[in-house]
Amino acid sequence: MGFWNATLDGCFIAMQAVTGLIGLYQVVLSVFGLFYRKRPIRHEPAKRFAVLVAAHNEEMVIAHLLENLKRMDYPKELYDVHVIADNCTDQTARIARLHGAMVSERSSEGERGKGFAIRWMLEQLAEMGTVYDAVVMFDADNLVATNFLRVMNDRLQDGKKVIQGYLDIKNPYDSWVSISMAISYWYTNRMWQLARYNLGLSCALGGTGLCIDMPLLTQLGWEATGLTEDVEFGARCVSIGIYPVWAHDARVYDEKPITLIASLRQRLRWMQGHFTCAQQYMMPLLKASVVERNLPKLDAAIYLFQPMRFLILFLTGFMLVFQATVPGSSAISAVTELLPTWFWAAINLFILIQMPLAMLLDRVNWKAYLGLPLFPFFMMTWFPVTSMALFTRHNRVWKHTVHTRSISLDDLRSR
Repeated sequence: MGFWNATLDGCFIAMQAVTGLIGLYQVVLSVFGLFYRKRPIRHEPAKRFAVLVAAHNEEMVIAHLLENLKRMDYPKELYDVHVIADNCTDQTARIARLHGAMVSERSSEGERGKGFAIRWMLEQLAEMGTVYDAVVMFDADNLVATNFLRVMNDRLQDGKKVIQGYLDIKNPYDSWVSISMAISYWYTNRMWQLARYNLGLSCALGGTGLCIDMPLLTQLGWEATGLTEDVEFGARCVSIGIYPVWAHDARVYDEKPITLIASLRQRLRWMQGHFTCAQQYMMPLLKASVVERNLPKLDAAIYLFQPMRFLILFLTGFMLVFQATVPGSSAISAVTELLPTWFWAAINLFILIQMPLAMLLDRVNWKAYLGLPLFPFFMMTWFPVTSMALFTRHNRVWKHTVHTRSISLDDLRSR
């Protein structure tokens, strides 16, 4: 009994230490997200873009995006919109053609998912022979700020190779689930992405609103065909010393599920893909960060570890209750000496305060603050999602998230 108590105590202390260190690390870094100075556009339009829109049965939403893309504040001769009608069984391809997009139809039962569709489309672009300086990726349910290509052109001319735009939500007020997702994104955009940009670290890629230098794509190829192609490609870039940068003033609006079940299903896929990428890239990045004394690679490794941190928080909470019921256990006193209660209280309080602060700094509509009371309940749903994802991380079956919110850019602006 003494051996098992000592083992449990040791595990408890180790997990608390890891969780505490990462929590403190994120809190310290997030302070740098408080500061933002909008960058003026310094370069005239020069880069030619291939705008890729991955679409699987998106007849309900794709028209608004394509009309939106026609209104970009960028010379029309310097960008082409390519819609990938990927295994579509509806009118997506026909609607896209009616709205002036260049449509490529793909059918593959064995290789389903956005990552495979992008790889196939890049091969099609090479065969077409049109020379592009960069590729921009959107999802069919998105809306896009009209300055987006101007900002990407500016960053590319400054020598940046991979750029991630600000990820916003186009339907935050549809339900308590969508507003909770929006709060998560607003917090992440400001206190995670912008903070790392201000510190010269790598930002995390978000799957849409992404711009990639074409010569870099030609050099690397597109091998990111997992469930989270954005995390996979981002980790690969950091591993070779290419650090994606954040563009806080180039917004993309993404549709989020309005029911808890749909949200759980979507987040399960994200976490499954994240665990797979962590298994492949986390330890090599961690080792490289030590050997090279490279903070961006260390930070990228910590990012890949984040889902496991959710589980550690859950397990340590469970073990705290368990240990409290076991007579003679020293874990509680040992942990209190290592990381006192006030430490955990301060970390959690600081993070909670940052949620409305991030919203205030980015001038989010006042209605969004009504979602804050329910946000902690939404955060609790991450624990079963992350736990299930850990044990099903080898599942590579892509499942489509149905999009139905037909919102135009004008509708968005008038809210």
